[in-house]
Amino acid sequence: MIKTLFSFGLIKSVAAGLLIAASVPPWGFWPCAFIGIAILDSSLANKSAKKRFSRGFLTGLAWLLPATFWMIDLTLPGWIAAALIHSSFIGLGMALVPPKKGRQLALIGIMTLIELARWRFPFGGVPLATIPIGQASGPIAPVAKVAGPLLIVAITTAAGCLISSVIRSPKKAVKPIIFALLLTIAIGTITTVAPDGREVESINVAVVQGGGPQRTRATPTGAAIVFANQVSATESVQTPVDLVVWPENVVNPDPDLPKADRNPSRLYADDARSTLEDISQSLDTVFAAGWFHQDPENSDSNLNYVEVLEPDGQIAGKFDKVRTVPFGEFVPLRSFVERFAKDSLPARDVLPGTEPAVIETSLGKLGVVISWEVFFEERAREAADHDAKIIINPTNGASYWLTQVQSQQIASSQLRAIETGRWVLQSAPTGFSAIVDPSGKVLDRTGISEQAVIQKTVGLRSGNTWYTQTGIWPMMLISLLLFAWGRRPHFFSRN
Repeated sequence: MIKTLFSFGLIKSVAAGLLIAASVPPWGFWPCAFIGIAILDSSLANKSAKKRFSRGFLTGLAWLLPATFWMIDLTLPGWIAAALIHSSFIGLGMALVPPKKGRQLALIGIMTLIELARWRFPFGGVPLATIPIGQASGPIAPVAKVAGPLLIVAITTAAGCLISSVIRSPKKAVKPIIFALLLTIAIGTITTVAPDGREVESINVAVVQGGGPQRTRATPTGAAIVFANQVSATESVQTPVDLVVWPENVVNPDPDLPKADRNPSRLYADDARSTLEDISQSLDTVFAAGWFHQDPENSDSNLNYVEVLEPDGQIAGKFDKVRTVPFGEFVPLRSFVERFAKDSLPARDVLPGTEPAVIETSLGKLGVVISWEVFFEERAREAADHDAKIIINPTNGASYWLTQVQSQQIASSQLRAIETGRWVLQSAPTGFSAIVDPSGKVLDRTGISEQAVIQKTVGLRSGNTWYTQTGIWPMMLISLLLFAWGRRPHFFSRN
């Protein structure tokens, strides 16, 4: 019966993609990815390169279209383009996988490389609805501290291939099962002994969420309301507190005007700064808040940065967002795209920063990963590599539809915590805000739209994991070797 189910060509491809999508938050049924990859592997067996491409492509569409559906509220053309491009990656990868001998080794290697490619291309990468995000709350997530998210991809794909082997040829599956058990024991042992940093000090932190409705767009009067909500929520912070984190973009002032010409319903930079200084001084705390405004030196650009104040109200430093959102903060191929969606696109691109992802404070170095940047594993790794003691992720999901991107961002924060051995504090104006410990466990999380403060004692940590020391290179090399080894009988022959 099971073998019969595994024999339906294109239906299998759609099922494979939908199952991988089901592993991704907000659904988060992480075992589904194993089954989806098992079905994908089975659908490629003994098929021509053309069929392997079409089945891989269809699996990609069935995976990515539902799992990134929130993007239609940001950019319908971008949603379609990203799904088509990344599905083409998957289709091409499956076409390169041999149909018989070596297929599964090659599949493990190429799936890992495909995920890496999705995190980098196009438009700087769109690392959403990824296999590691789907496993962030699963049992294999801790391996991220050994070799990062690419190891999660490789293990997930290998598990799917094992399931496929057992179903297709139960009598021949004894050796693969024994090998898988031994490999599981080895990986578990390595993960247990691998370093994950050490705590050097405990501090009390407060993550502040001002609340309010979702699917809102930035407006001059709306900016003042968002700021007021944050100030109101901050009044609930209990002292003593060492670090207070506000979200991205919640300080969004109008260009300054003389006092007599100001609209009382608008927010202006000097008024905002005075309020922030009062908060940091009254709470006697290090205070991080996200700013967004037009670049005073370049009227064609916006700035998106986090500024940190010391307990005396003085500025400790700021960090400009490096990884900006395609179609949300910059528009690739602007002249072309504006023909189809001009009204929904930002008028100006955000000017990306170039500095390391840390700010020096009286608490030590804060790692700063702003919103979208948390999806990119190298941003948090850079912070840890520069000796950040804790990582903050101020974000703004207020304009997004549904909870797909917000829940996937929580999962990404979990992965970044594991990879770096650091606490991660995620703060959003309308949710989700969260505190994640170095093992990737979400200790507390707000609801959507509520006004809330999450306050806990957390650790400032030092030291490196193996992943922060090595980055993606070991897994990229291993993936290339696995793919080449699986392909070796076919390099000089036709499929």
